[in-house]
Amino acid sequence: MLRTTAHIRRTVGTAVAALILTGCVTTTSGPTVPPTPQAQDELLRTVERALVDRCLDAQGLTLAAKPRTPEADRRLQAALFGTGPRELSLKLATGHTVSAHTDGCLAGARQTLYGDPSRWFRAQVTVDNLRAEAQARIKNDPAHRAALERWNRCAAATGGPRPDRPDPAVTARCERESGLAEVRARLEPAELAEVRVLRADQLTTYRQLRDRALQRAAELSAGTTTGKGTPT
Repeated sequence: MLRTTAHIRRTVGTAVAALILTGCVTTTSGPTVPPTPQAQDELLRTVERALVDRCLDAQGLTLAAKPRTPEADRRLQAALFGTGPRELSLKLATGHTVSAHTDGCLAGARQTLYGDPSRWFRAQVTVDNLRAEAQARIKNDPAHRAALERWNRCAAATGGPRPDRPDPAVTARCERESGLAEVRARLEPAELAEVRVLRADQLTTYRQLRDRALQRAAELSAGTTTGKGTPT
């Protein structure tokens, strides 16, 4: 879901980042999108990081070094993630609410890649939480409720309430003995398929905007842009 500063600091391909930052390389053939999902994810991460780095550099900031003072850290956080009230918000079927800014270097990088910030935010958050929604729906199934009751009895100390965080070994044993793990494994695929049908519109939007972002990222990494990394 939404990324933290530590996540943004992950090492990325410096060669591609350099191309984006200079915007000076030309190519005689059209940009190629990597064929595998893993390579596509890496391309998107690399280009997003390069765009973020360039945005921060324009403000005299960097993710390469830890801020020396609390004030410097607050300035970096504000530049990276935005400030003020969060303009984007989505309440999930699980009951949780996810929100984000539309300003800041990270939001700007994603707008360059994905386009409409609101459409991408809603699609990404929805798709990222499909499994969580399916798992929430499972809780209403009678077989799951019965297995969960057996698990609670198993995990409870003798003559006492169930601890908030049972020992991992106890958790694993009780999942086997109660049948909870088996029930979840049996119910989740069907529920996930149902959720994907319910959220088909957001899945379609997600695929469309991701395809757009991959093309933009390929153009940027190939240097087929004008100015300093701004897609034509």
